[in-house]
Amino acid sequence: MADNITNDSTRRLVSKKQTLDDAYAAPANFLEIDVVNPITHGVGNKRYTDYEVRMRTNLPVFKVKESSVRRRYSDFEWLRNELERDSKIVVPPLPGKALKRQLPFRGDDGIYEEEFIEDRRKGLEVFINKIAGHPLAQNEKCLHMFIQEPVIDKNYVPGKIRNT
Repeated sequence: MADNITNDSTRRLVSKKQTLDDAYAAPANFLEIDVVNPITHGVGNKRYTDYEVRMRTNLPVFKVKESSVRRRYSDFEWLRNELERDSKIVVPPLPGKALKRQLPFRGDDGIYEEEFIEDRRKGLEVFINKIAGHPLAQNEKCLHMFIQEPVIDKNYVPGKIRNT
């Protein structure tokens, strides 16, 4: 009898062969965030670039399943600072501020050059996907506001999202 129990407890699980339908079906849970369509606004020292942040998900923690908002680099800085202050996660770095590119009397467009904007866009996309992919960060109000609300309320009360 004891041998029979040992054999049952150490026996391998029987796995089901994956079909093509299973392999190419929609994933059980997904969260896709793209940072796209950078647009530079204004003239002279009043110029700034913002980016479209598109989100699609079926995760229950997000009340909105698809959203699209525009965010500036300073908004990403705000999110990072909020998460560093209020959450228990290690927050990844943002792409650099490129202070040298902001100096006057440059022979180029500095931070408004297409190549720089594209590199920054890629870095911001990596940043937001690392954050949003973290299970603990997914419960933070600041993340939900950042990717779902058209306007960030910087006077919000920090806290966790509760599923109801």
